[in-house]
Amino acid sequence: MDSRAAVIKARSIDATSLQVNRGPRLFSPIHRPTLAFAVAARRGLVTSGQITATGQRRRSIGTEDDLNTLSGRFLALTVVFVILAETLIFLPYIAKFREDWMLLRLEKAQIAALARLTTDAVIDESLEAELLANAGVFNVVLRRDEVRQLVLSSPIPSPIVATYDLRLASVWDLVADALAAMLGSGNHVIRIIGTPTNDAGSLIEITTETAPLRLALLESGLRILAMSALVSAATAVLLFTAVQVLMVRPIGRVIASMSAYAAAPEDARSVIVPTARIRELREAEEALQTLQTQLTGALRQKERLAQLGSAVAKISHDLRNILTSAQLFADRMEDSDDPMVARSAPKLIGSLNRAITLCETTLAFGKAEEPPPRLARLALRPLVEEVLEAESMMRDGTVTALVDLPDNLAAMADGEQLYRVLSNLVRNARQAIEATGKPGEIEVSGGQDAAGVWLRIGDTGPGLPQKARENLFAAFQGGARKGGTGLGLAIAAELIRGHGGRLDLLRSDAEGTEFLMTLPAPKQLG
Repeated sequence: MDSRAAVIKARSIDATSLQVNRGPRLFSPIHRPTLAFAVAARRGLVTSGQITATGQRRRSIGTEDDLNTLSGRFLALTVVFVILAETLIFLPYIAKFREDWMLLRLEKAQIAALARLTTDAVIDESLEAELLANAGVFNVVLRRDEVRQLVLSSPIPSPIVATYDLRLASVWDLVADALAAMLGSGNHVIRIIGTPTNDAGSLIEITTETAPLRLALLESGLRILAMSALVSAATAVLLFTAVQVLMVRPIGRVIASMSAYAAAPEDARSVIVPTARIRELREAEEALQTLQTQLTGALRQKERLAQLGSAVAKISHDLRNILTSAQLFADRMEDSDDPMVARSAPKLIGSLNRAITLCETTLAFGKAEEPPPRLARLALRPLVEEVLEAESMMRDGTVTALVDLPDNLAAMADGEQLYRVLSNLVRNARQAIEATGKPGEIEVSGGQDAAGVWLRIGDTGPGLPQKARENLFAAFQGGARKGGTGLGLAIAAELIRGHGGRLDLLRSDAEGTEFLMTLPAPKQLG
């Protein structure tokens, strides 16, 4: 018994000498995590850049481009987020499982120790070994009433490698120790310290092996992984299917409608009919339906106008030939000896000339296809002075001109086309003033601001009629003078739009008319 007492004494440990390096229990009851690798079959969805006149092209699965589809990216994000969520759940789970395993060992050891303390007699070694084996420990130390006592003991196979005090363990300590226990190797002896249950003492210590703990952790981890794999796979499939039904398919339908409409925009059957139940997709389909409907109507109107223009061109061509022949006969009528005929012939010739001019102008407008402007830096003052000189405005006369332009004012413009625009505006102003029989003035001013370069062309004429102002830039409708066709301003506005600018009527009243022309500044196109 003396040798046995010596062994027991050698194995006893003073609680004050223990290395405290763990924290308290901070976990709620065990969660059942769902850790899985989401796998789902996916169909590629073509992007808007793949819309062609012939329809939609499906991408092959397995290529790098699959991640550029909505389906591919959603699948990748689903996998990443599921794995991240399961990792955050799995780590606390294994930490909680390890803590519960150790607490269970302490509880069994406490029961064995209390059974030993029920008698003061020396118990049989076989009974002591059976108590320790049932508890799964080597030694049990219990502190009661400030007295520390080695209640049960047996030989340990190897030195103690670590001590874990569950009373002071922190969250991160429990997670780190659980990972170390699961991923470790070999079978080591560890000491576990805790608080007895039911106020059976102030402290309990046990020594046990790590192999059973590692085996329990692996079995529990694999079991929960297998279960969570099924749950997560089912969840991922349901999410993926929901996105396919609620988002991918409706978007694919919109793309298919756009592709079909691009192939036949005149066909009203290709206009999308909104059917989506999701509000945002429904609004997108309705907006697309409105756009397609308006575009189809515009295309039909353009087609009718083109057909009408073709018919007018043919009629004008034939009418011009007829009027030319009539003009030849009218020229001969001027040589008639009949005074009545001689007086009527000039009027007839004038009417025929106007009719021929109208036909020729109509043909020219119908055939005209203005080339794109050749934009270059253009000084505006020399161009304006050249236009005024050509219109005989730089010399003394009934109509005078005033130029108020900076010498360095320039714009990005086609010189030839801009000359035509300015010539038309100046000529119209001059003719309007001359029609009054009174002196007048044409002023051309300009400058540059944040919007670009602007030119203001104003005159002191009588102003435009109300009907002309309402259809000023419409071909054949905006003529302001007798015999005018109304094509000049329509062509001028078209040329300015080709430059990326605007031609607007600022005012037209009894004091005169004023137009505003805006053009991009050089830096805006450079």
